[in-house]
Amino acid sequence: MRARTWMAGIAALALVAPPIATAQVAPARQPSAPALPSVESAADRYVAAGRAPGIAVAIGGPGDTRFVARGRLSDGGAPVTPDSLWRVYSMTKPITAMAAMMLIEDGKMRLDQPVSDFLPAFAKMRVLTDPERSLASRPAARPITIRHLLTHTAGLGYSIVTKGPLLHEYERLGIVPAAINAKVETEMLRVRPKSLAEFADRLATLPLIADPGSTWSYSVSLDLMGRVIEVASGMSFERFLETRMFGPLGMTSTYWQVPADQAGRLATNYVFVGDRAVPLDPATTSIFLKAPSFPYGGAGLVASARDYDRFLHMLQNRGTLDGKRVMKPETVSLAMSNLLPAGVSFGGVDASTGGTNAPKMGFGAGGSVYLEDVPGGLGKGTYGWGGAAGTIAFVDPARQLRGTVMVNYFPADRWPLRADLTRALLADLQR
Repeated sequence: MRARTWMAGIAALALVAPPIATAQVAPARQPSAPALPSVESAADRYVAAGRAPGIAVAIGGPGDTRFVARGRLSDGGAPVTPDSLWRVYSMTKPITAMAAMMLIEDGKMRLDQPVSDFLPAFAKMRVLTDPERSLASRPAARPITIRHLLTHTAGLGYSIVTKGPLLHEYERLGIVPAAINAKVETEMLRVRPKSLAEFADRLATLPLIADPGSTWSYSVSLDLMGRVIEVASGMSFERFLETRMFGPLGMTSTYWQVPADQAGRLATNYVFVGDRAVPLDPATTSIFLKAPSFPYGGAGLVASARDYDRFLHMLQNRGTLDGKRVMKPETVSLAMSNLLPAGVSFGGVDASTGGTNAPKMGFGAGGSVYLEDVPGGLGKGTYGWGGAAGTIAFVDPARQLRGTVMVNYFPADRWPLRADLTRALLADLQR
């Protein structure tokens, strides 16, 4: 997978920095109720073993949220708290997707409406005929729709998985909507579009990897959705999210750019080189302290465990939180159902990207959906996604259970964190 090559390059960049000194990252215990002993123990083990300098977990049921916070934001840094800030990368995608569902609820777009109704440049897309060797193409069999963008079935590419000549074009045109660190960003700024509108216009010039609606392929579709949201709503993507989601839900610690006076809450991002964790994006000089070229709807947000839990809590409550309704129950149910086009299946994704895997899955609005119970795991209907730096989020409607896990290291699958935390959580629930 291209993700592996990308991670190898990141690891090489990080070799110039010192690794975590595991002796200095003993768990910094936070006061918490003893309701999650197995989760607390798992978090303690991860920190003590140097698998992560710090970790924050938020677990919620029908009522309140329990937080587990262990370790530090960096080697020798401040203790982790529920309000520490983490790069959530692809956990931005469910937030962007739910924003699109709000506009569907408003009647300003339809699930199966062509994207070209909003962005005319996408009216006549073409599809590669020999993707391994050339950019030769033919007319697409059908238009890209809103459903396709929500479910990664639009035929768009992604620099972490796309190969061949199309990957070169994505990189040449700066279709790489993600921030890694200052060194990488210096190179990316030379080619990356300066706005969502320019990003969309450039993307429309490139051929697709498959006919829209024919296959699942991880992509920049939720980044493109940010531009669709701007056109459909008549306001900037950032303003729409702040007005319709972040503000009403009290998500006061979710940022595209971390304010200077909040930098002390930001974790350092690490990369594992073998078993050594090496600082890749130190918090004090993080690229997330600077404004992005444009808001990356697929991978651009920084958030606290408390804030992301509020987003999940709203979904669990079918659109309402603290007496404020931001989505209708039927909209939330639709968003967390299997929205894949007929005949298309989702079999998982390279775990290093932050995606989820289970025996039988579909795909909803920006996240996977379990189509059956997982023995010893989460239940049918569980919706969620993860981030490339190890973060995890899910909502299990049947159990009325939700979870957020925050760490920051590449690759996301360096340790079996998802399996370990899920096992620990279910053990606590059985008590």
